Amino acid sequence: AAVLDGVVLTGVVHVAGVLDDGVIGAMTPERLDGVFAPKADAAWYLHELTAGMELSAFVMFSSVAGLLGGPGQANYAAANAFLDALAVVRVGGGLPGRSLVWGPWVGVGGMADRLSVGDVERLARQGFPALGAVEGMELFDAAMSAGSDAGGAVMVPLPLDLVALRSQPATVPYLLRHMARVSSRGKAGGGATLAGRLSGLGPEERERLLLDVVREQVAGVLGHATANAIEADRAFKEFGFDSLTAVEFRNRLNIATGLELPSTLVFDHPTARDVAVQIQELLAPRDADGSQQLISEVERLEAALAAASLVDGGRAQITARLETLLRRWNAAQPDAATAEDEPDLSTASDDELFDLLDNELGHS
Repeated sequence: AAVLDGVVLTGVVHVAGVLDDGVIGAMTPERLDGVFAPKADAAWYLHELTAGMELSAFVMFSSVAGLLGGPGQANYAAANAFLDALAVVRVGGGLPGRSLVWGPWVGVGGMADRLSVGDVERLARQGFPALGAVEGMELFDAAMSAGSDAGGAVMVPLPLDLVALRSQPATVPYLLRHMARVSSRGKAGGGATLAGRLSGLGPEERERLLLDVVREQVAGVLGHATANAIEADRAFKEFGFDSLTAVEFRNRLNIATGLELPSTLVFDHPTARDVAVQIQELLAPRDADGSQQLISEVERLEAALAAASLVDGGRAQITARLETLLRRWNAAQPDAATAEDEPDLSTASDDELFDLLDNELGHS
């Protein structure tokens, strides 16, 4: 108020803001207040203190986090959504008001300059390239030259890389799906496909497959072309993971697996191998009685028999072993067939023997 009393004010451009990112479980009143103070509180005070002034403009720099959401940015998203709403209120009351919804600016001394090169590259891979000063000011001028009716209270001078957006359709924000020309259908397909690939595999093969899936998602988050550099037992924090990369990683895994994994995934399971084991528990629960593993073993044996090319002596030996194995298996079961019901396998052909195994195992 004292500053405003000492100047002849003709317009306001509110650009203040701070970041304090973290997953929702780590948000505290202090972290909310720290982000809201320069954004929502300051804008509201300016709104009140300038109410009787003849302003030509009242412009607030908002963020795409408030429009589309941002991983780990619940406090920042809410504060910017407040600015958008305040612009609508001002215009509705006959006052100048405009909220400009920006993506990151770099090289201008703002918050985005604190991002690492990897963070900026990750945003670009997601379809949100950073703005430089020249391009940013050109967009500012274009936004300010637009009409001032209520429909223009909130404007989005946001450059988009539509090719990058289309390259990862499952993660495109809903509001951009039409523009990116991607389907808005559900994301369960990846999980269904993965579950199908897991079926019939033994424990070691399931863990190997899931570990590959996890390492691929880690590589994607870090910007690696392949997962070769992702060590299974290296801690995520050693790879440089922070809360934002952790949430992006979780989101990618949710799409790949069809699960709803918690945002604290990398903290509860700090390596790729730990995550793979956790996903195996959720997606392919342990085989309590061992039946699925036995079926997998029999299916492998069935495939080996079908592909075998044996001379008569070897075939007869294997046939005898299979007959003995089947008799012992039936004898060990409480509801096994009686001797009278048992087929005579001594004269069975190879095709008849395979048909019998199929019928017994439910694969007819």
